[in-house]
Amino acid sequence: MRFTLRQLEYFVATCEVGSVTEAALNIPVAQSSVSAAIAQLEAALGVQLLVRHHAQGVSPTPAGRQFLVHARALLRDADQLERFAAELTDELSGALELGCLVTLAPLVTPRLCQQFQRAHPKVSVEMVEAGQQELVEALRTGRLTFAVTYDLELAGDLSFEPLAQLPPHALFAADHPLAGRAEVSLAELAREQLVLLDLPLSRDYFRALFLAAGLEPEIAQRSRHPEVIRTLVGNGFGYTIINARPVSDRALDGQQLRTVPIAPPARPMTVGLAALAAMRPTRLSEEFAAHCRRAIAAGAVPGLGADGA
Repeated sequence: MRFTLRQLEYFVATCEVGSVTEAALNIPVAQSSVSAAIAQLEAALGVQLLVRHHAQGVSPTPAGRQFLVHARALLRDADQLERFAAELTDELSGALELGCLVTLAPLVTPRLCQQFQRAHPKVSVEMVEAGQQELVEALRTGRLTFAVTYDLELAGDLSFEPLAQLPPHALFAADHPLAGRAEVSLAELAREQLVLLDLPLSRDYFRALFLAAGLEPEIAQRSRHPEVIRTLVGNGFGYTIINARPVSDRALDGQQLRTVPIAPPARPMTVGLAALAAMRPTRLSEEFAAHCRRAIAAGAVPGLGADGA
């Protein structure tokens, strides 16, 4: 073979970030090692794969873009072969790349992964938090084995195993007039000011809740960050709607919060495991999926409160 898997790995890593320096930091290795590996790869193939831009990183040539597709596929196959070889032994081992939707990541993945690694000490889990579109792309390119996410706009090339349903709740500051209620309606919420989680699929879901009831929310503030949303609510800027309920009833700045169910019940979000449908399951991935089913049995989602809502 005219090239090595390590050369391919360094080439793919560089293309993904558009910088030899950043790729070296991510791997991590010396920058000179990445540069040398790519130069050796180009020499072995007899073709230029990257265009070097002074002080502006690199970009693949047309030949480089074509080669990148095949390089990723070969690395993915090599990884599957390595995992298959590991499965021939009795003890579970290997690496699992787990993505998680950014709004769920701090609530779900740390405990899930800690429990799994405690049961299987030779397994390493790499946790990656991202938005839905980034998770889908990473699954399709083989950079992730699973993604813990919601069943929102998942195409047919992805499989999805439901794990729990999370109904929407209203979140108020402790001194809000509606904070002491046993339940609250969407009609009542539509008269209040909404602090909106402004992520592409999330904002569409929350607005659809009101539209289904013939209502329109009054949006007062927006943020892409869940903890900013909670702090705004805690400081009286309005209410918000959440599906994943943290155990803590305080914002990061210490402000007290109150969660109130929405009645009649509105459309829940379904959290589960997304994967590339064409990806052959390994013993490691099958065992992790089984672990998730046990840990999130009957809606008892770790880190989301006692009732799993």
